[in-house]
Amino acid sequence: MKSITIKGSERESVGKKATKALRNAGEVPCVVYGGDKPLHFSAPELAFKDLVYTPNAHTVAIELDGGEVVRAVMQDIQFHPVTDRILHVDFYQLFDDKPVTMNIPVRLQGNSPGVRNGGRLLFRKRKLAIKALPDKLPDFFDVDISKLKIGQNISVETLLNDDFTILHPETTVVVQVMTARAAVVEDDEEEEGEEGAAAEGAEGEAAEGTAQE
Repeated sequence: MKSITIKGSERESVGKKATKALRNAGEVPCVVYGGDKPLHFSAPELAFKDLVYTPNAHTVAIELDGGEVVRAVMQDIQFHPVTDRILHVDFYQLFDDKPVTMNIPVRLQGNSPGVRNGGRLLFRKRKLAIKALPDKLPDFFDVDISKLKIGQNISVETLLNDDFTILHPETTVVVQVMTARAAVVEDDEEEEGEEGAAAEGAEGEAAEGTAQE
């Protein structure tokens, strides 16, 4: 998984007054959990642009004054309810031998024949929560929908991998194509439908002839 570098400064004071002063200066107070003790630091709000305002998932290399580098993943973020400014970010420290939980985005590949026939594509799960060692974290789940017909779906079961654990039931639907009013289900089914209609018409005519006699 790709990593983003965030340069920050370790915080000595974590009180409300110090936190307010940081925000007024354009800094974001942050905490890294998972180590021997919580690590408090701050970084410029612009430093989080490529981490927060993207559909992609990334790990983070936090570079602190003095040369210390901490590997982590973002766990939680708080925004101001009016201005949408970043108020606080929580991180979880990464260790090579410790699994971590993370949401991984899903990308759809190809064009669904069911959609071409008028079906409606429903993208149920745009992200999937997984648990894996840091070096086994995938950048994306690529889901091929090029054979997805009307009435079919792709579930978590098809995405299982020995490198990680998906934290959703195997039957969880990721993407599906539903029937729309004007949808053409399949050519062979359509032909059967026409033959059935012709047979019903013939039976109706025969019944009318009997009634007239």
